[in-house]
Order: sequence, then structure tokens, then C-alpha cells
Amino acid sequence: MPKLVFTHEVTDVQHWLSLHAERVEIFSKWATNVQDYAMADGSKQVALTMDVHDIEAMKRDMETPEMDAEKAKHGVVEPVAIFVASSVLEGTT
Repeated sequence: MPKLVFTHEVTDVQHWLSLHAERVEIFSKWATNVQDYAMADGSKQVALTMDVHDIEAMKRDMETPEMDAEKAKHGVVEPVAIFVASSVLEGTT
């Protein structure tokens, strides 16, 4: 199960952090172990890590109007960068 890291800015870090349970629910169809991170320097940059068990479902969901609405509700500022654990790229998950 590959670990992915998502990074992006948000309009309000405290608001974004307060919606963690909603993100877990949204991503639960294709991911587990969702964790949120805020920059120690107080900037509006945040990150999430998660273990993704269905990459194809994730890709489909990320392109829907419903996900766009959730991003807006959570204050996500595009672009969202997605990183994949190097072991996945090397074929050794």
C-alpha cells in the first residue's frame, strides 16, 4: 500500500486542522492512516500523509466537482502537489 504525501496552502490553517475528521471520512474510500501537518513556521503551507489502497479511485475522486467543493470548504489553495513514496517508484512497496 503506497504512502502518499499531499502538500498545498490553505486560507486558514486552524480551520483546515479543525476539519481533520471530515478529511478522514472523505478519503476513507481509498486511503487509511490520514495525518495532517502544519508548518512550524506559521505559514499557510500544510501537508497530509496517507496510505492509499486504491490509487485509481483516488485519481477519479480528485477530479470530481464534489472534491472541488470539499477543497473549497477546507480552504485548499491550488496547486496540490502529490508525492509518492520512493519505494513505490522503485517497485518495492
